[in-house]
Amino acid sequence: MNNTVNGFNQPVGFSLVGWVAPTSPQQVVLEGADVLIQPLDVARDAKALFDAFNAPSGGQNWTYLPYGPFQTLSAFTGWLQSSCTGTDPMFFTIVDRATGSAVGLASYLRIDPANGVIEVGHIHLSPLVQQTRGATEAMVLMMRYVFDLGYRRYEWKCDALNAPSRKTAQRLGFSYNGTFPWATMYKGRNRDTAWYAVTGADWPTLNQAFTTWLDPKNFDDKGMQIQRLSDLTSAMGQKG
Repeated sequence: MNNTVNGFNQPVGFSLVGWVAPTSPQQVVLEGADVLIQPLDVARDAKALFDAFNAPSGGQNWTYLPYGPFQTLSAFTGWLQSSCTGTDPMFFTIVDRATGSAVGLASYLRIDPANGVIEVGHIHLSPLVQQTRGATEAMVLMMRYVFDLGYRRYEWKCDALNAPSRKTAQRLGFSYNGTFPWATMYKGRNRDTAWYAVTGADWPTLNQAFTTWLDPKNFDDKGMQIQRLSDLTSAMGQKG
């Protein structure tokens, strides 16, 4: 899509005539082969999430989140109830289909249907699901849902020092949009925020890359990937 000029010969953005604003995301269940994405239910999910987040090597996952770690189930449950039960951010639980256990959290936030923009954030994948096919599938399911609704832009923001998050964003096909210095603060320290996004123009090709990567034929009998997702997305010029 190309920009154009107006009657004064000034460059202006391309026309959006006929575009219809999407609805807000709903608290739906998104089904994948390896994971389910379901609306957070504090009573159902708190204990499993607390245990998953406190699995060995899980402590470092709290470093770049503006809250936690939580030392007791009671404190964690209280935080879920007070901070994670609204509609923006709208929290979802990631469930491992093989075990039926909750293994992670993610949310939609800064939901702006009028401009067709939405962000994914508060992503916390426990060691039980990190670096698995299910972890990627969870992010794909959430992205696919909002583009199916008609959103134009899907954003990912993180602490600019959070190298694993930045690497994951690029692997998933998000393009780097820049870094905002001194954007916010948390846990008594400064945060420069790195911005990434996928646009509606990117989505058809990126969706095909996800379909190719998630195909069972792309995994050998030991569950190892044959074609890497990063190769599929970088070949599209998605990496910033």
